[in-house]
Order: sequence, then C-alpha cells, then structure tokens
Amino acid sequence: MTAKPRFVQPDGFKLLPGYFSPDQQRALARTVLAALDAAPLYRPCMPRTGAPLSVQMSNFGPLGWISDREGYRYQTMHPDTGAPWPPLPQALRDLWAGVGDWPDAPEACLINWYDAGARLGLHVDADEDAKFAPVVSVSLGDRARFRLGGADRKAATASFILSSGDVVVLGGPSRRCFHGVDRIYPGTSSLLPERWRPGRINLTLRRVHRSG
Repeated sequence: MTAKPRFVQPDGFKLLPGYFSPDQQRALARTVLAALDAAPLYRPCMPRTGAPLSVQMSNFGPLGWISDREGYRYQTMHPDTGAPWPPLPQALRDLWAGVGDWPDAPEACLINWYDAGARLGLHVDADEDAKFAPVVSVSLGDRARFRLGGADRKAATASFILSSGDVVVLGGPSRRCFHGVDRIYPGTSSLLPERWRPGRINLTLRRVHRSG
C-alpha cells in the first residue's frame, strides 16, 4: 500500500499569531471600512467564463489586482468608480517593513471580504513581475481555515486556523506554493461592525514590479 505524501512546510512560510493587538486590529478595521466608502467592494469574476468569485474585494495602494472576463491584471483605478485606489495605510507599510524582508515597498494591497459561505480555491499568486517578493497577509474578523500546499498542485497540504490579528508571510520558496481558504467560522469574532458579520477581511500586500 502506497503511503500518502507527507506535507513538508516550505521554507519562507511564517504564521505570526496575534501580530496585531486587539486595539491595533480595531484601528486597522476602521481604516479599512472607511476606505471601502471611497472604493466599494465589488465581486470579481473568472476570466473567459465570467463565473463570479465568492469573495468580494477592493484594493489599497497605487495598484489594484483585478479579475474579470479579460483576465488577471493590476490597474491604477477602481473598475466601477474609475477613481484611484485609496493610499496604503501606514500600519500596513510598517508591517511590510517589519516582516517582509524585501527592499522595495509594496505596491498593492488586496482587500478581500469573505462572508459565511465564501472560500478561495488553491492557487498561486503569479501575476507580478516581482515573482520572488513576498506576499504578506492580515486576518481581521472571523476565523478561517487556510490551506497550504507545495509548488505542485497535487502536493500534500496542511491546514492552519487563522484568527483575527494573525499575519501570514509567503516568502522564499513558499511564495510559489499553492494556497487557499477552505472555510470561514462564523461568529468567532466581534471585531467587525454588525453589518460586516459574519465575515472576515483579509489584507494581502504584494510587490508588483521588480526593482529598477
């Protein structure tokens, strides 16, 4: 009988539980929700098929990641309002400087909002020219089950429960590993206002362009 493949945690993966204190989480959540007044959530769709994603999103920073029938890309404006994205908050710039271990500043921060039934299938972030720059993400609100695999989609995976205030870093070899969100655990956090509950906000910092 062939043994099942064993998960080997890739180099460069970091889970930093409780990186943001409760007070810092509340301040960051207020900043995010205020930004959504100017850059409202929209529902991206899959290229070609137009099938909607279960996650709604927006962006901070000079660039924002877009998924629509035309494909995956970064652009400087909100797809619905045509306005520039809100500036990247200082707290997220400080986070990148503290844990990113990368000389260049982040250029995009995805704001993903998961309701109780949202999920995100296994994928690799591969639309950036700076392919070795880390991806740094923050969890706010309800807990989520995060799945991490290897560089091959069929590699063994492992699950991690992410709570509000936790930070994940995909750097080094882990930057090219498949990852996703299997489920949300509704009612596990009271951080977000009632209208955003049950729900989870994930902030994902990325560097898009290579230096120079």
